Amino acid sequence: MSDTLTLTQIQPIICGETAPSRDRVQLDGVDGQPLADIGTAPRLLAQAAVTKMRSALDPSVPSAEIFATAGQLFATAEVGGESPQEYRQRVSAATGAPIGVIDRASAGIATELGQTDLLNSSELPAPFAVPGFETRWVPRGALLAAIVPNNHPEPNVSWVRSLSLGYSVAVKPGSRDPFTPRRLIRSLLDAGLPPEKVSLLPGGHEIGEHLLAQADLSLFYGGPDAVKRWRTNNEILVRGPGHSKALIDVPVTEELIGDLASWVAGDGGVRCNNISAVLTSQDHRELADRLAERLAALPTTAATDPTAVLPAIRTEDAEAMRAYLATLSEGAVDHSSPRYPDGVVSQTASGTTVLRPLVLSTDDPTDQRLGTELPFPFVMVAPWREEHGSAPLGGSLVVNVLTSRDDLVERLVREPSVRKVVSGQLLPWASRPELPHDGSLAGFLMEPKAVVSEVSA
Repeated sequence: MSDTLTLTQIQPIICGETAPSRDRVQLDGVDGQPLADIGTAPRLLAQAAVTKMRSALDPSVPSAEIFATAGQLFATAEVGGESPQEYRQRVSAATGAPIGVIDRASAGIATELGQTDLLNSSELPAPFAVPGFETRWVPRGALLAAIVPNNHPEPNVSWVRSLSLGYSVAVKPGSRDPFTPRRLIRSLLDAGLPPEKVSLLPGGHEIGEHLLAQADLSLFYGGPDAVKRWRTNNEILVRGPGHSKALIDVPVTEELIGDLASWVAGDGGVRCNNISAVLTSQDHRELADRLAERLAALPTTAATDPTAVLPAIRTEDAEAMRAYLATLSEGAVDHSSPRYPDGVVSQTASGTTVLRPLVLSTDDPTDQRLGTELPFPFVMVAPWREEHGSAPLGGSLVVNVLTSRDDLVERLVREPSVRKVVSGQLLPWASRPELPHDGSLAGFLMEPKAVVSEVSA
């Protein structure tokens, strides 16, 4: 595990230059082994970064080739003395995400950075132009603050895409994954990104708050409380828990149970589009029991083991997680815990603490716990009838719907609080580059501007 990794130093980066900080914190892995010595950015240093970036603002847009090259470097090359495998091991050891998740995320980041022009153009209307009259899409600001998460590396693509739309970006990495933004910044600089375009500012919540106040626009990833606080601010694009759900309105087969297990537990259950609630017109308790049985077969190994499929947490957090899950399960039927001799929060042979899948069921389709998102495979199953309509499925990043009724699919497509509808036995994250994930990043960052010019005779 992380004891095979050398301790790495992480320093703030301001406009491509390392800025050593005397304010330091140590990041340990979920197994308790030290992984990184991190220099954090005090407020004065963060403000110095903002000031320097603003003084060097350049409206030019880096070439698509820079991003494509950076993506390949990120996924396959030694960057800043760090190999791809060392990077993946560090992220897995620090966050507890199975290392296979980090492997797939690295490949996904490389693919997406090779498609920045396609991703951006697909989110904006085709430009209007006739002789003398045209509409141009231009940035709404110049400096973006990016407050990025720990749960999965791929959301970092959003702030990199912001660079491809003409922004300079100040990045505050997640407390448990400073490795992904650091590696991306180094890859971008090695690929030829102008250094004044980007800064890395590790720190606590106060630094995030400062950057949100100082930037023109911001991209913010956070939990439910943070989402509630910032979601009405039109200068901050907030992305939080997905509360993704499935509606099962067909007979439940073994194949479908297998698909549901993948939707719930794929990538260790750490994605925002993992299914966390299932509503069904079938026998909901039977479905929950069969799903719990399938998920209970998943192996428990350390997160950095190549065979790992479940996430890990720090041992010191285990008791608090057990207490939380006990409270969450009150009044519901627990279909999983009886299958685990040592409980949902389980120790592996190597001594690390792994979170095993938890399936609960409730008889109430309006139960407020439906859609609860946890950092491991968790799902609550409830009954659904025609009279319940689409309301129990609202507030979802994704709804997977299995039904023979086109009108039901259309109702979900038209439900404003559902961001994406997947019809059929497809993964919740099935997509194409041209499709939005959670609204339009380009639509948030850009605005239309009219340009009228005299036409020569």
